[in-house]
Amino acid sequence: MDPENIYRFTALALLASSMSISIYYRHRANRTNEPINTQEEGRLILNVRRVAGLLIWLSALLYLVNPRWMAWSSLELPAGLRWIGAAVMLVCVPLVYWVFSSLGMNVTPTVVTRRAHTLVTRGPYRWVRHPLYSVGLLMFLGFALLSANWMIFLAILLAFPALVLRTPLEEARLIDRFGDEYRAYMQRTGRYFPRLRSR
Repeated sequence: MDPENIYRFTALALLASSMSISIYYRHRANRTNEPINTQEEGRLILNVRRVAGLLIWLSALLYLVNPRWMAWSSLELPAGLRWIGAAVMLVCVPLVYWVFSSLGMNVTPTVVTRRAHTLVTRGPYRWVRHPLYSVGLLMFLGFALLSANWMIFLAILLAFPALVLRTPLEEARLIDRFGDEYRAYMQRTGRYFPRLRSR
């Protein structure tokens, strides 16, 4: 078998595993039919997120269907580095489950909280306030390595700053909702990665 097809089928299996978890929990949370206003994060952040998301998913889809369609943006990476990308994606699959199963019915596509929103401080949220962003970034960095494609790297570089700009808005909504409880939670957790504690 062509080595590129082995990379492609590995990427497909790992990405499909993570996406099925995400789709399940998002669908479950949306069954409440509660209207969620996606415009509250602001037009600029929303549009940058949409453009970056379109670039990531379109590039990924084109690579997965036929790698030759993305040959114009391919990188010459050693096989070992590509398999490191696969290993990163593999580690991310149970992390995606851990994040979504901990978040439960609180999943939303934007900064708005649900009417029955609860403050989640279990699972990965015990140490990190936004582990979904961190795990998503790692998953797509792994995919970019496995696919050896600079276009996917570029799309990630565009998407992550939009999430960084969005995060304070999300945290402001959570402070409005949970007040001092959320402020105390912020003091003991890291934003995207666990906080390093000084001795």
